[in-house]
Amino acid sequence: MNKLQDHAFLGVSTSATGRRWIGPSAQEDRMSDAMAQTTGRPVALCRTLVRRGVAAQESASFLAPTLRDLLPDPRALRDMEKAAQRFLGAIKSGEKIAVFADYDVDGGASAALLITWLRDMGLTATLYIPDRIDEGYGPNDDAMRMLARDHALIVCVDCGTLSHQPIAAAKGADVIVLDHHLGGETLPDAVAVVNPNRQDETGDLGHLCAAAVVFLMLVEANRQLRDAGQKGPDLMALLDLVALATVADVAPLTGVNRAFVRQGLTVMARRQRIGLTALADVAGLDQAPGSYHLGFLLGPRINAGGRIGKADLGARLLSTTDRHEAEALATMLDQLNTERRVVEAEVRELALAQATARGLDGPLVWAAGEGWHPGVVGIVAARLKEATHRPAIVIGLDGAEGKGSGRSVTGIDLGAAIQRVAAEGLLIKGGGHKMAAGLTVARDQLAPAMARLGDLLAKQGAGELGPADLRLDGILMPGAATVDLVNLIEQAGPFGAGAPAPRFAFPDCQILFAKQVGANHLKISFGDGLGARIDAISFGAMDGPLGPMLKGHNGARFHLAGRLEINTWQGRQSVQLRLEDAARAL
Repeated sequence: MNKLQDHAFLGVSTSATGRRWIGPSAQEDRMSDAMAQTTGRPVALCRTLVRRGVAAQESASFLAPTLRDLLPDPRALRDMEKAAQRFLGAIKSGEKIAVFADYDVDGGASAALLITWLRDMGLTATLYIPDRIDEGYGPNDDAMRMLARDHALIVCVDCGTLSHQPIAAAKGADVIVLDHHLGGETLPDAVAVVNPNRQDETGDLGHLCAAAVVFLMLVEANRQLRDAGQKGPDLMALLDLVALATVADVAPLTGVNRAFVRQGLTVMARRQRIGLTALADVAGLDQAPGSYHLGFLLGPRINAGGRIGKADLGARLLSTTDRHEAEALATMLDQLNTERRVVEAEVRELALAQATARGLDGPLVWAAGEGWHPGVVGIVAARLKEATHRPAIVIGLDGAEGKGSGRSVTGIDLGAAIQRVAAEGLLIKGGGHKMAAGLTVARDQLAPAMARLGDLLAKQGAGELGPADLRLDGILMPGAATVDLVNLIEQAGPFGAGAPAPRFAFPDCQILFAKQVGANHLKISFGDGLGARIDAISFGAMDGPLGPMLKGHNGARFHLAGRLEINTWQGRQSVQLRLEDAARAL
């Protein structure tokens, strides 16, 4: 047996999707068994906790994360006290306040947080969200000058950290920046720039999305009100917005983010925010929301407004108190999301063909096309990244410039690399996060800019990446995969970025039923021959080797791997496997 097979779980060194399966180490097995004995919890749950680095004595608090235990002191962030003081000063003086927000879910939720809080204080704020195509990302000179004419305070949320000139253009108004994008060497001339990713910050809170930063500012504002003998609005009721933004912006679900999402989902389940309720109904969400629903049902529909519709639709939906307006906005966003899928599919096909012709084995996969809609280039970049296991950039060209978006893989800091290429003059502008970033490039600088970016990413090891090993949390038999077990495992969540849902292998199983559903999905039922049976779904499986292999199983037995979930149909719950991979059982 070769070394690769020796370390392969169930002997799977090359699965249907080309991956090696990696199971728990012997030490993790021992720790999981010991935790199960001392706590009385199922071994499957204990395996999940051990993989998260949770010790037995910490397990109870980890399974019940609370803001009381995990919320950081807002004053740990630079400029926080100044931001809250100026914000409250504007309220006390009756000054007009404008909220300038990004056009994505995080920006819309951040704006809705401020608008809702101010409304609870009896005040109305002006909302301004730039058009993605006409104005681009972040503050611009004309918009800031216009807002400064009629407002004493402009609060920029999910943007502004690199907007030196536009903020300087807001003459006569004070500006507060509440952001989380990577900062540069200097800060704009604002009253306060609150950003855990400023270069002079420790980075301890760098995993927060912008809505979480806004929430912390409101925590500080409420504290200052309380110190002055006043009571501020109910902040716990705003956690659904923080949860939505955290998941949709792919912030890692670790630390306080776990508490934000866990408690935010509880708030959302009460269906008291009429905009989210209307959107959930339009999306066909007929059960208590989970992090999956935020990321794949609600988030894309809110984003659709900024991508191919009117930029402010999402923020308006999240902040409205008018039921009729909520229903109309939700319907509009749902329709726009359908249109977005069509546009995305067209661009994705062209981008993949171009990138394939250029070569998919370098440190950077990129494509650029005439008139590609800037609202979908980020999604297409994500698809290229998933298909190639490489950082990917997709650019829409228009005239002398191109606007693009990129997505990265774990361990490769794309945002910092793009920021450096911009500083070197090969990009007009660019920046973002480790995992996602945006850029504007002159058409005649496209090739040298991408070449330089590829060189920088290669130095981080991007060119050495292949299909990632599939990490599995252990073996389960179909009879053990009960609804109760899945509910217990869910207590270790929420799962998502930075905290992947546990994956289990079902060994030596028989395919009892296999059928293609939709354009490219596969639905199967499988069992172990002992009477237990589980349904499984694999999205997009028919586009690769996994689907055809299982559909044409010819009675062969397989090891199956994926994530367990609860399927609710007509009020009944059953266990379903979100199938990710398979290998023939030898």
